[in-house]
Amino acid sequence: MNKRRNLLKGMVALPLAGTFAADALPLSSAPIGSEDFPRDYFKELGVRTFINAAGTYTMLTASLMHPDVLKAINYASGQFVRLEDLQDKVGERIAELIGCEAAMVTAGAASAITLGTAGVITGGDPVKADKIPLDLSGMKSEVIVQKSHRVGYDHAIRNCGAKIIEVETRKDLEKAINEKTAMLWFLNANNLEGKIKDEEFVQIGKQYNIPTFNDCAADVPPVENLWKYIKMGFDLVCFSGGKGIRGPQSAGLLLGRKDLIAAARKNAPPNGATVGRGMKVNKEEILGMLIALEVYLKKDFQKEWAMWESQVKTISDAAASVPGVTPVYHVPAIANHVPSVRIKWDKTKVTISPPDVRKALLTGHPSIETMGGDESVDITTWMLNPGEEKIVAKRLREILSGKG
Repeated sequence: MNKRRNLLKGMVALPLAGTFAADALPLSSAPIGSEDFPRDYFKELGVRTFINAAGTYTMLTASLMHPDVLKAINYASGQFVRLEDLQDKVGERIAELIGCEAAMVTAGAASAITLGTAGVITGGDPVKADKIPLDLSGMKSEVIVQKSHRVGYDHAIRNCGAKIIEVETRKDLEKAINEKTAMLWFLNANNLEGKIKDEEFVQIGKQYNIPTFNDCAADVPPVENLWKYIKMGFDLVCFSGGKGIRGPQSAGLLLGRKDLIAAARKNAPPNGATVGRGMKVNKEEILGMLIALEVYLKKDFQKEWAMWESQVKTISDAAASVPGVTPVYHVPAIANHVPSVRIKWDKTKVTISPPDVRKALLTGHPSIETMGGDESVDITTWMLNPGEEKIVAKRLREILSGKG
């Protein structure tokens, strides 16, 4: 057992022992080269790695963890603790850092939605927790959501057996409220699309004494969003841990009222007979999430933003050097609020299609992931390691100019 533990510790510690020390990485996790490991595990498996110019998508494994997070994971991996004790202390520390009543580490943002919903519905009663999602008798079982906020992620609410009631206007919402209404759920990324904006949504919840939940999964940066919506009055707020915060991808944060967080935890591991029993978050992820948050809050955000803009400019300039190509700088208003570039072109001058450009980037060497539809190639740089923007710029120029 000791031999296995030492091997695991060594595996995690290896990238920290070379030139990629935490102090050398104030802005981004460093690329990890083959010299850092005795085996190239992904190559052995036939899994291809890539440069991430697309963003923090789950299917692309989100972000890279900061070396300090890896140190915390390494530390936790070699010792035993009681899971509830660790959640208690880490939750207290996170609540202190963010300025909310209570917090818990979850198995991602979707897990936070399910556990938060379960907490609201059951009130933390273990008998009720055992009944959901199949039998909600005696419990409030409806969650009101704006039609424009309906997305696949709200399946996390339905995991609890709750019925989603769609509304469009304030009048619709108030009319829909009844004795079965458990919660009002809000998708922060779609704030500008809904007819009921965030502050009014909270006000309605307070007026009718119904908990409000704001899903902010991909909504840092800016850093102040971590406490903005709690201060606004939302009773529960969740964030993905593995996106902008750069914690473990399988971790998330549930923040909010002390009673609701306590109730959510009664529906989470290690408790059996709960809807959240399979949403396990281990000691390594719990501690890693805390350290990721500590590192994130200490960042020089202006310096980081300037780096992203510089990277975007490098790529934009390379694309614009091809006749007929027009790069457009933009920053999404809410979710994934980072410098990005949308590259379009005159199809009479550049005949290759955007999907074919993306395919050429993906299948080339090195492989480069981007996003976009039929009319553009969309690139964001916040998941690039310093220097990778030059590789992306070179390959993009080559492909657009017909030399790739």
